[in-house]
Amino acid sequence: MAGRSERGVKRALITVVLAGLTLLGLATPALAHDSLVGSTPADKSTVDASPPAIELRFDEPVQQGAELNTVVVTDAQRNHWEAGPAVVKGNAVAVPLRPLGAPGVYTVDYRIVSADGHPGDGSITFTLSKTGNGAPATATNAQQPAVATPGEPGGKGLPVWAWILGAAVLLGIGLTLALRIGKKR
Repeated sequence: MAGRSERGVKRALITVVLAGLTLLGLATPALAHDSLVGSTPADKSTVDASPPAIELRFDEPVQQGAELNTVVVTDAQRNHWEAGPAVVKGNAVAVPLRPLGAPGVYTVDYRIVSADGHPGDGSITFTLSKTGNGAPATATNAQQPAVATPGEPGGKGLPVWAWILGAAVLLGIGLTLALRIGKKR
């Protein structure tokens, strides 16, 4: 009788390990979203004059649609410098800029929706080395909302912890079923 019980436990353990590996194998493509592959100006670069626009290039197409994608350009004082909404052209997202003002570091925060429907966000920086003649957007003429992150109000998609919790529940159900089937035999 002990031999059968050990075999049942071994089978259950093998079933759980295979189910876990299957879940991990299936989850990898689902976690792959658009990645930033380049920008103009380049991340951490220095420019002498204000660029007319910021362009972000991704490895896959970005979904088009009103308010799906946001690009926010701010200086050290969190003043906004974007002059219009983000525009999608295939794998690129661009936002027009107001002429920049004080020299210093400018941060470009972005949130895009990839072709598979999942949001992606991040940021780059560039440094303006010479004083420009522009003024930041005021509260009444700022074009873009703040960038939302996944899991926050306004964010789209499920946070990673929800996927992990779902996988753990499925694994628990599989283990329970495997142990019950093993006991019946």
